[in-house]
Amino acid sequence: MSGKGRRGNSGDAGNAGNTDAADDGGSGSSGPNRRVVLGAAAGIVGTAGLIGAGFAIADDSEGHAAQHVAGQRSSAAHVEPTGTAPVAEEDLPGDPNWRITSAGKPGAIAGYADQYSVLPGQDFDLYVSTTSASYQVRAFRVGWYGGAQARLVWTSDTVSGSVQDDALFDGDTRRVYTKWTKSLTVSTEGWPEGAYLLRLDAANGHQRYVPMIVWSASARGKLLLTHAVATWQAYNLWGDHSLYQGADGSYGTRSLVVSFDRPYDDVGAEKFLVYERAAVVLAERLRLPIAYTTGMDVHADPSVLNDATAVFSLGHDEYWTPQQRQYVTAARDRGTNIAFLGANTCFRRVRFESSDLGTSRNVACYKTSYDQDPLYGRDDELVTNDFRADPAPDPESSMTGVLYESYPTDAPYVVINADHWLYAGTGVKNGDGFNHLVGVEYDRVTPGEPTPRPIEIIAHSPLTCNGQASHSDSAYYTVPSGAGVFASGTMRWVEGLLAGTSDADNGMDPATGAFVTQTTSNLMRAFAAGPAGRSQPAPKDNVDEVYS
Repeated sequence: MSGKGRRGNSGDAGNAGNTDAADDGGSGSSGPNRRVVLGAAAGIVGTAGLIGAGFAIADDSEGHAAQHVAGQRSSAAHVEPTGTAPVAEEDLPGDPNWRITSAGKPGAIAGYADQYSVLPGQDFDLYVSTTSASYQVRAFRVGWYGGAQARLVWTSDTVSGSVQDDALFDGDTRRVYTKWTKSLTVSTEGWPEGAYLLRLDAANGHQRYVPMIVWSASARGKLLLTHAVATWQAYNLWGDHSLYQGADGSYGTRSLVVSFDRPYDDVGAEKFLVYERAAVVLAERLRLPIAYTTGMDVHADPSVLNDATAVFSLGHDEYWTPQQRQYVTAARDRGTNIAFLGANTCFRRVRFESSDLGTSRNVACYKTSYDQDPLYGRDDELVTNDFRADPAPDPESSMTGVLYESYPTDAPYVVINADHWLYAGTGVKNGDGFNHLVGVEYDRVTPGEPTPRPIEIIAHSPLTCNGQASHSDSAYYTVPSGAGVFASGTMRWVEGLLAGTSDADNGMDPATGAFVTQTTSNLMRAFAAGPAGRSQPAPKDNVDEVYS
């Protein structure tokens, strides 16, 4: 997204093609209000779980899913005592009490880890500041778990609490960071791969999350979920600065570099809760062979992509390095399917830099101030700006098939090819619409921009954005390797999995939840089975017809 407000859920204030105007636009009036609404949608104040109508279709098809993968399970398994068979991770009992019930004031308790991801068995350090005399840390692994959606994996001893030093500020890049004292070291010995929420539970009753990905060294034969930790950090307003605004709320005082050496704002895991959690829960509920990683880990070591059946980019995955994009594109060209479940994906080109805590602790993105980037004029292909913008334009559509267009919008999702295999079992007909599923940002197939062909538009949703009429597109294409690539064209796709439940937002109803769940289940199953171009009908290019 571009010129967003404090909530970070909203996008460019205008057409993305005019990045100067968009970024200078600031937050607009919708940002703070949407922060409050989506906090509730993330299920952070004791709401019920993903048990309602939004997952009804997945429930009905679990037997088929288990048959389809021929008994394969998630790579994570709990080891039972000697003499008993191992129990699959998703069959273990969950803990519905993983949610935050009281966040308290911002300083009540907060923390961060010295790593955003670790391999199973590796240690990481936590840095915690709290006004409480003591606290405990509980690690919850996110999954289906019979509807509980998380399992308690580990609980720390009671730790003495203290208030840590104020944030530090780098005047050159307006980077906010801390140099807190280490509070405790956490061992992940025995933790299965997966997405975790570490909950900091202060003795005074207040709580915050610290997200952690226990990533997979290999995704061979598995569907790889890729968590967008660089995007999480880009929107992080802890210390009153993000890549979108400074302490005065303006774009002009924004950070040019942001740091992982600080807590996340809000409840500590807002981007994961809103844009990623529901996809993790569904993938595990379908009992597919799953692996976990982050975009930053792919950048550092692309070997995790080797022989993966599919790579799934989740609901908001905006910030990529050129290297990550190169590696994912190469995996596609070797036969790995790619799914983009959000919009505005791979819009920003970033660079990772070191801090005192290690490598890749800072995310640089100078955006419209790209001429201040130290690499400007020296290595323009690594200068941090929008991928489509100067000084080295390379629009994301050559990989995603769709191009980010603008923000904000709210519109129905309209099906135009109901016979497509992705919609099997949904019962939709051409022209059927699902209110509020398109927003707040959207992508479309854009003739004249680099786009793989043939590409088939399967949903073409009329909308109005900033007074301009346009469309959002869901699209599917294949490449000679056999890999299939799907782009939803809307940022609300993963949120749509929650529609009809108490976690839902944006007015989406149970029918929308059922539709998105069935479509995503079809996508996950097909992509987990190998190159979709070899097992599913070929795309029928209809761009000229749709955009005639």
